[in-house]
Amino acid sequence: MTRISLALVLLLTLLLSACATGAAPAATPVADTSTDSDVPTAGTEITPPKDLTDFTLPSSEGGKPLSLSDLRGKPVLVYFGYTFCPDVCPTTMAEFIRIKQDLGDQADQLAVLMVSVDPERDTPEVMQRYLKAFDPSFIGMSGDDATLRKIGGEYGLYYERHKVEGSAAAYLVDHSAAAYLIDKQGRLRMVYGYGTPHTVIAPDVQRLIAEQS
Repeated sequence: MTRISLALVLLLTLLLSACATGAAPAATPVADTSTDSDVPTAGTEITPPKDLTDFTLPSSEGGKPLSLSDLRGKPVLVYFGYTFCPDVCPTTMAEFIRIKQDLGDQADQLAVLMVSVDPERDTPEVMQRYLKAFDPSFIGMSGDDATLRKIGGEYGLYYERHKVEGSAAAYLVDHSAAAYLIDKQGRLRMVYGYGTPHTVIAPDVQRLIAEQS
């Protein structure tokens, strides 16, 4: 795995935007058209681990408030996206399913969290339906702009809503597409670029599971 400064990681993730094209939302992965040279072969390790600001948002469990700190005690795989995303988000969620499969008996020791960058449409009910189609254990949070602005700098988060001519959606959202692996103590440990395969991420998760709290 690659070691690199947090500042550079956040700069790189700011340059990763996705979901700028497409029409209707999908709950199934798109075809993989990448070449072997396009696929990331490692995540980026944050050294030393980065303490993250706690935040609380309505969850996909009936809108019940959930804090990031509530998930401490197990690794958390965090992704910022939205349910109307036509391509990148469903592809990423499908890869997260494979990570859980790779973990086998340890699957319940990983929390998968999707934080919406589209609070106007992604109500807790919408998040619940969307994530249940992938894995009932996946957790959703309905983000709000104030909270996303507060924590965004720590993740290199970028998102911007815009209308697209010829799209069936009222608007789409360009957003950074990295995934973040947080350890049992709530510290950022790994950052993965879009398209990082489950075979890369799952061993990192197993390493964090094996660490003593």
